[in-house]
Amino acid sequence: MAEFNRKEVLQMIAAVPIAEGNQINFAGFDLSGLDLSLVNLSDADLSDANLEGTDLRGADLDRAILNGVAFQGADLREAVLSRAELVDADLSGAILINADLSEANLTGAILTGADQDGAIFTGATMPDGTKHA
Repeated sequence: MAEFNRKEVLQMIAAVPIAEGNQINFAGFDLSGLDLSLVNLSDADLSDANLEGTDLRGADLDRAILNGVAFQGADLREAVLSRAELVDADLSGAILINADLSEANLTGAILTGADQDGAIFTGATMPDGTKHA
């Protein structure tokens, strides 16, 4: 069960002043099952967070730090994860339909059973460490 609800998460995001170097920090938080669709989490630190079953459709996670995140069953349809750090993230069973993972670092990530239909991996570092063309 999530530690916070959608309204509380949005309030925390709004409380961070928009300025270079300011970063939203949800590292280690349990945000499982929340509706975070269309939320702007660009540059956020969500390292080791629990996002299992979370609705992140259309969310902006550009340049987010998502190392070790549990994304099992999360809906990341059309989410922007370009330049995100997803080292050792567990995306098993996640929905990545039309997600933008260009230039993301997926080293060691688990993609077993993830629906990757239409996902963009241009320039991404794949789980085995190879660069996607």
